[in-house]
Amino acid sequence: MEHMEGGKQVSANELLTMRTETIGVGQFSRVRLVEVKQLRKYLETLLPPEEAGKEPTIADPPEVSMGVFALKVMKKTEVVRLKQVEHVKAEADILARVSHPFIVNLYHRFQDERNLYLIEEFVQNGSLGTHVRKNRQLPNDTARFYAAQVVMAIQFLHSEHIIYRDLNPENVMLDRGHYVKLIDFGLAKGLNLDDPTARTWTLCGTPEYVAPEVIASKGHSKEVDWWALGIVIFEMLAGYPPWYNIKSHAVYNDVIKEQPDTPQHFDPHVKELIKKLLIKERTKRIGSSKNGAEDIKKHKWYRGLNWAALYNKQMAPPLDGVNDVPYITSTCDIKQFDPYPTSSEESGPLLEVSRDASLFGSWESGTSSGAGKH
Repeated sequence: MEHMEGGKQVSANELLTMRTETIGVGQFSRVRLVEVKQLRKYLETLLPPEEAGKEPTIADPPEVSMGVFALKVMKKTEVVRLKQVEHVKAEADILARVSHPFIVNLYHRFQDERNLYLIEEFVQNGSLGTHVRKNRQLPNDTARFYAAQVVMAIQFLHSEHIIYRDLNPENVMLDRGHYVKLIDFGLAKGLNLDDPTARTWTLCGTPEYVAPEVIASKGHSKEVDWWALGIVIFEMLAGYPPWYNIKSHAVYNDVIKEQPDTPQHFDPHVKELIKKLLIKERTKRIGSSKNGAEDIKKHKWYRGLNWAALYNKQMAPPLDGVNDVPYITSTCDIKQFDPYPTSSEESGPLLEVSRDASLFGSWESGTSSGAGKH
């Protein structure tokens, strides 16, 4: 993101105003809000005269209103220490090449001597997990609305030969219109899904959402995403996942051996869909056949749903019966996010220069081997 101003080249760092708000923290990363200083001024030159100077509203997309974005900051030394170099490269490369209404947009990536940076859209209404916790559980129609968007996002990723591998309610964000955006592609993996024998073997994912074939180290493919969808649907409707325990190994044991205990209030059709998504033998799981997601979309739970209208965001979100509906009051409103202590990305050790160049020299252009079909 280099910009010419007054005949002088201006760097990405100079174009950005770092705000104090933190909206997420990971093992080696922090997500902060930033404003792109020149964006609003530039966009105004593209508006018709009658709209120039008009005050933006929260109905406008964030990049067209106040130029407010989410900046994911990753400390290089921590990325290396935690052996996450290939994962962060793959995440950036995958997000750089995919575009879908229900997947977060990556606008730019850059680096300095200490950190790697991803500028992404600010998805403002918080996570689906927070939404479920505040409401204890969601009505059937609301859960169906959110899950259908996840189905389309996963279907798109599979068509691009990408398995997501980390579907859980914390990675499903809600935008201002209560539509979903998948975030955090650190575990996503490129795999040739035209080859039914293609597998990957890494034990990864959030324990409550990990498929049995991953736990058993049998090799896994796209079916793991449909398993996780079944867990997410169950959790939206029940308020908790079918298997949970403070100890990961106890969760893994239950996933391998136990059947989910489905609450009585579940709609009969969603009970059947969850049962088909949580089949332990991956080749028999719905979504695993050559029809893929189409088998899920044709299930009785989705009868009558206008998939095209949903894709084009032309449906009013079915929020009747939702007691705590998230809402925002400004383009920088972060009340749907947990509070985090402030931190400085300008402190801490540096990588040795030659090692930095070797590991991250291609960060801006992207050359990760894990991002595509292979």
